[in-house]
Amino acid sequence: MASVNKVILLGHVGKEPEVRYVDQGKAVAQLRMATSEPGYTLQNGTQVPERTEWHNVILWRQLAEFVEKYVHTGDLIYVEGKIQTRSYEDKQGITRYITEIWADELKLFSSKKDTANNG
Repeated sequence: MASVNKVILLGHVGKEPEVRYVDQGKAVAQLRMATSEPGYTLQNGTQVPERTEWHNVILWRQLAEFVEKYVHTGDLIYVEGKIQTRSYEDKQGITRYITEIWADELKLFSSKKDTANNG
């Protein structure tokens, strides 16, 4: 049986994306994205607070160039891609793991720039 590695996220950009150029001018962008589940109250009155997850998103080539020009902190974006986990050694020689979303689609739903101009 085949397997599927597919992620769909809709959330806000947490800080300005970082874009760099590697391997003869290929753009790669990295951004932090937040998704949130609203808080709620249980029947017994217990308050369950809002929960926010932070995601590391990696984008290549044309998507990275789009991010560099148009995506900013606070923007609402839609991302499709796959989950990838990698390891690295920190300065103390300890192996660390990081989970990233390797995006193959991005849509800009609303930008803070649009809101500022229309509001």
